[in-house]
Amino acid sequence: MPTFNKFNLFVDDLAKKLLDLNTDTIKAMLTDTAPVATNHLYTDISANELAAGNGYTTGGAAVTGAGVTNTSGEEIMTANPSTWTSVTGNMGPFRYVVYYDVTSGTLIGWYDNGSSITLNGVNGDTFTATPSSGDLLTLQ
Repeated sequence: MPTFNKFNLFVDDLAKKLLDLNTDTIKAMLTDTAPVATNHLYTDISANELAAGNGYTTGGAAVTGAGVTNTSGEEIMTANPSTWTSVTGNMGPFRYVVYYDVTSGTLIGWYDNGSSITLNGVNGDTFTATPSSGDLLTLQ
C-alpha cells in the first residue's frame, strides 16, 4: 500500500474547526498530476482532476465509513475502499488518489500509486483505493 501524504494546512484547518472528519462528506478524487503539500483547497487542484466519463465522475467518489476514533491518544480516521470501474472507453491515466472534505473544500491528503494507471473500459477494469488496514490516517 502506498504511503499517505497529508497536505500541510490540513491539521491547521482541523485545529481551527474548519472541518469535521466525523460528519462532513469526504471524497476521493483521481489525478495524474502530482499533488503539492502546500495546496490547500480542492479548487487548487481540481483543474488537474481526471476528466469525467467512462466511469469517473468529476469531484470523485464519496468515501463511506469515514469517521474518527481515539485509541490511546491517537485519532484514527477510517474509510472504506473507494472503487471505480471503467465503462465503454478507457479511464485514465491517473496516479494519485486525493482525499478532501467536501463541506470545507479542504484537502486532506493523497496516495501515490507509483505509476500511472489506465483502466480498460472494454474489459470493465476496476481500480480500488484501499486505505491501509481500513485506516485512512492517524494523528498523534
